[in-house]
Amino acid sequence: MGKTSPIGIFDSGVGGLTVVKALLEQMPAESFIYFGDTANVPYGNKSREQLFNYAHKIISFLIKKKVKAIIIACGTHSSITLPELSRHYSLPMLGVVKAGARAAVKCSKNGKIGIAATQATVNSLAYSREIKNICPGFEVYETACSRFVPLVESGRLYGEEVNKAVREYIGPLLERGIDTLVLGCTHYPFLVPAIEGFAGKNIITVDPSCQTIVEIREVFSQKGMLNDDNCRAFHHFYVSGNDDSFYKVGKNLIGDTLKEVRKVNLD
Repeated sequence: MGKTSPIGIFDSGVGGLTVVKALLEQMPAESFIYFGDTANVPYGNKSREQLFNYAHKIISFLIKKKVKAIIIACGTHSSITLPELSRHYSLPMLGVVKAGARAAVKCSKNGKIGIAATQATVNSLAYSREIKNICPGFEVYETACSRFVPLVESGRLYGEEVNKAVREYIGPLLERGIDTLVLGCTHYPFLVPAIEGFAGKNIITVDPSCQTIVEIREVFSQKGMLNDDNCRAFHHFYVSGNDDSFYKVGKNLIGDTLKEVRKVNLD
């Protein structure tokens, strides 16, 4: 693999497209191959064994595509499988949890941080652990938002059903006095208008995707892996399940960058 090789990115579905958006904005010269594991979405209710099984298959697929690094654009995988996966594979591998924790600590003024994430991520306490490693005195409150992913996957980003879910999940965090809210699943930033409309202007929402791209840029700079070629970047999208739904929702989320979706069977 060389500088012009693509970056591999994967998530359970369209959520990781928030990372794609950040990558396109911050590192437009980089090519990427995106894999949405739509056959197994959502990841938040899967067992540890299932998650490792999915991850190894997807990473093997991306390695065969000769990617130079992998971004695990999924809060669940970043909190549960990434620590072991990064030791198992030799290429650079980044997740979104550590980046989100670092960004939250920088943003918080009162030391009270809320985490909205999947059940699996909340159960792992990965965000609490990372934040307290940086600032032991900080208070971290985590809540599982089980309906957020299905809403985003179906393209429902507005309306009363979304607002009801936001009130149910985010309301208790606001009652704790948080001043910073980490969107601990890459699907959740697509609900930012509804979340910020409910939470108000005094709450800072943190999208770990942006900081993740900042950090992979630093890794590439240190290792001489930044694409400095003038060749046009390419963007390929693959899914394991429903390709039509992914295309329709993804097109709405990231526009013309998504031109074609290919369905593959990793089994």
